Amino acid sequence: MKEKPYWSPYVSGVGLGITLLLAFVFMGRGLGASGAIMRFTTAIVDLFAHDHVMANPYFAKYAENPFSNWLVYEILGVMIGGFLSGMLAGRNKWRTGRGPNISKHKRWVLAFVGGAIMGFGARLSRGCTSGLALTGGATLAVGGWVFMFAVFAAAYATAYFVRKQWI
Repeated sequence: MKEKPYWSPYVSGVGLGITLLLAFVFMGRGLGASGAIMRFTTAIVDLFAHDHVMANPYFAKYAENPFSNWLVYEILGVMIGGFLSGMLAGRNKWRTGRGPNISKHKRWVLAFVGGAIMGFGARLSRGCTSGLALTGGATLAVGGWVFMFAVFAAAYATAYFVRKQWI
């Protein structure tokens, strides 16, 4: 199947905004992802070290069946929807997107390190990009706007050091 062109970012942005509005209307909350990941992680740790989870007030509040929280279903829907979208657009392929000056191995290492830093930052700030930027920005929360400006500033500051890998 031939790859279809990407959607316009403006159409995609409007679609994301409508999705966020519908989340507020039907669920009474905005979007977010890190809470679902935290619930799964805590459930796995709880299988092997129940006493540790219960003794830690931070982990104890997440020690429940992960499927009892709607964010888990949101993330499952995102994964299924992303797969179906890629399939319909002819983009489901095993490949590593990279520039001409970086090996596949180095690209995967950089992706893993960047993801780990973002994951750590999400737990440290008690929210991920979708929770802080989208939901926080939509509710005009100062923290959401500060976070978005910080993300863009960090991206611009980091881009100089990794740009040669992509051009």
